[in-house]
Amino acid sequence: MGPEEKCAVLYGKYELGRVLGQGSFAKVYHARNVVTGENIAMKVVGKEKVIKVGMMEQIKREISVMKMVKHPNIVELHEVMASKTKIYFAMEYVKGGELFEKVAKGKLREDNARGYFQQLISAIDFCHSRGVYHRDLKPENLLLDEEGNLKVTDFGLSAFTDHLRQDGLLHTTCGTPAYVAPEVLGNHGYDGATSDIWSCGVILYVLLAGFLPFQDDNIMAMYKKIHKGDFKCPPWMSSDAKKLIVKMLDPNPRTRITASKIMESNWFKKTVPRTMRSKEEEEFAHVGDEDWVGKVKKIESLNAFHIISLSEGFDLSPLFEEKKKKEKEQLRFATTKPASSVISKLEEVAKTSKFSLKRSDSSVRLQGKESGRKGKLGISADIFAVTPSFLVVEVRKACGDTLEYNQFCSKELRPALKDIVWKSAPENPTIA
Repeated sequence: MGPEEKCAVLYGKYELGRVLGQGSFAKVYHARNVVTGENIAMKVVGKEKVIKVGMMEQIKREISVMKMVKHPNIVELHEVMASKTKIYFAMEYVKGGELFEKVAKGKLREDNARGYFQQLISAIDFCHSRGVYHRDLKPENLLLDEEGNLKVTDFGLSAFTDHLRQDGLLHTTCGTPAYVAPEVLGNHGYDGATSDIWSCGVILYVLLAGFLPFQDDNIMAMYKKIHKGDFKCPPWMSSDAKKLIVKMLDPNPRTRITASKIMESNWFKKTVPRTMRSKEEEEFAHVGDEDWVGKVKKIESLNAFHIISLSEGFDLSPLFEEKKKKEKEQLRFATTKPASSVISKLEEVAKTSKFSLKRSDSSVRLQGKESGRKGKLGISADIFAVTPSFLVVEVRKACGDTLEYNQFCSKELRPALKDIVWKSAPENPTIA
């Protein structure tokens, strides 16, 4: 343990405990946040080794992206710190152990395997949509929490923390290419998204079979099998599972199935992904229109204090101007049209964009009919009266993925609302 780790409390915040794991580039410690009492997994990476293999720029890029990645099936990166010789990653501590400890006891039932696989693909697809690729998916990186939920670890960080050889290829702990796509082994350059899908295919095969698809005592013979996609599914696998695995373990990355097509497959869709239904979705599904309307007040009149609270501090411009923010979860606009016109416009949007809708005199809730990267998108719109003929409408994301919400707002919602938005100046749109 280096001098930094010997400190009683790291950076006055983290108390380091026992070693949880070790790779060629990093050690992972159990740690405790002394301020909050929260358990943390602290990954400690040696700068010298990282610089030696020319990975420092990649680390900086990956860290900036990982800080934005929040998903229920990805281990969260809380904070990154650095000293002269070390980089410290404070990460979510997952207590339940590795998924493959379950497989060591025998293959999983198909329904159980599907539940874990749905969570895995949900995490993979979410990060691919953000331009982050794992590149080293393997059993050690699939953890379970105490409720049995899957958590992918080292997403975007694995490429430099463990098992990187001088040739830049990624390998599993034992040095075999068991989970690695053929194009990665071929060293011709590879696409992170398609190589991740291959690894997911190997993982699904192992969950359902209890053993690896490509096995041979001779390493070169194993390489040949991987390059040819030479494997057989055991007879107990269902035909839909076999079809999906064959498409994922396609040795040609250009024709290999994509994450979106996996999620459309019969086998994947047989049961609903278990982690993707939020409290907001449950509420929308189970509360009847009459109950929901009864909970909502009449249109609320705004006084000066309300207006200030709706804006950011005393600057009222955010009510009526475009925010310079890439990912935001709400927008506001003013209108001189009656509330009924606003609600009618939102009803039109719901019909054309595959949303269910519940409404009252002063509030509308849109709920997506199709599951997105973080479940179904839910959007709430509340109407406030500044004067009887001047309204402020606040639209916000109730549940789902922020990126999908922002895309919906820019492509569907803003164009639909442009005719009713009050314009403070001819050239400026006023949706904030």
